[in-house]
Amino acid sequence: MKAIIATTAGGPEVLEYTDVPEPTPGPAEVVVKVTAAGVNFIDTYRRAGVYPMQFPHVVGSEGAGTVVEVGPEAAAKVGDRVAWNAGPGSYAEYVKVPVHELLPVPDGLDPRVAAALPMQAMTAHYLCRSTYEIRQGSVALVHAAAGGVGGLLTQLIVHHGGRVIATAGTAAKAELARSYGASEVIIYTELDDLTAELPVKVRELAEGGVDVVYDGVGKDTFDASLASLGTRGMLVLFGGSSGQVPPFDLQRLNSSGSLYVTRPTLKHYTLTRDETLWRADEVFGAAASGQLRVPIGASFPLADAAAAHRALEGRQTTGKVILIP
Repeated sequence: MKAIIATTAGGPEVLEYTDVPEPTPGPAEVVVKVTAAGVNFIDTYRRAGVYPMQFPHVVGSEGAGTVVEVGPEAAAKVGDRVAWNAGPGSYAEYVKVPVHELLPVPDGLDPRVAAALPMQAMTAHYLCRSTYEIRQGSVALVHAAAGGVGGLLTQLIVHHGGRVIATAGTAAKAELARSYGASEVIIYTELDDLTAELPVKVRELAEGGVDVVYDGVGKDTFDASLASLGTRGMLVLFGGSSGQVPPFDLQRLNSSGSLYVTRPTLKHYTLTRDETLWRADEVFGAAASGQLRVPIGASFPLADAAAAHRALEGRQTTGKVILIP
């Protein structure tokens, strides 16, 4: 079968479209024919060596498709429509997935949309339902609110009674963030000094600062995010698209108002099958009903995975990026 391998740690140029053996399922695994694979920043971190990986390896861990082979101990059947978040090697025509990682795809939901949900929508779900639970009247600053996670997160926050102040890089992305429900949008590229000016603008919109900042950008926004929080506010740092945040003095949390900082990840919010299915059922159901808009920002042929990575890392995309075998 065709697949994308990362030959060594490096930039998108290390991705190679090549032939690899088709997988066979273990006792509690299934083999899925991939309809679409999700492209995520974690894929780029693994490709670049930010997260330790063995090389070469088939890239990707998320997707959607149809079960074509079932291990003897797997509670699944051929023909099941499924999605997954933890299926290593998903940039391929076929992938084997542990049965406990399978997420049922509701009837009527486009499998390309289903491939966009496991990582980003379930991340958005745990961020606003568990890490910092949005309630009626909560005020949140959401960075990159026109992006894949940001757009879904904005919708969920508004759905649960919160107010979103968003950041975006262009006027077009600002309009997209507003369409997701953001009350106000700050175009950060119009600021001369993001660290100094963004908190001022946020505090003009939210007297005393916001309750929570959801920050997937990292290094470029971290200081501004801290300074935008009100007393006992929480900075939820869930990614680093601009780079990793360097060490900082914890006394800053004290002097700035007894602030909280957390660095969550999806695997710690899907520790049990019940928790995983709760999150999946809510976001897949919302997408199937039309309550949750899941825009596919870019779709690339599997062979063009390097171009997909360049587009994602270059912040040239809105919504979800997917690969089609």
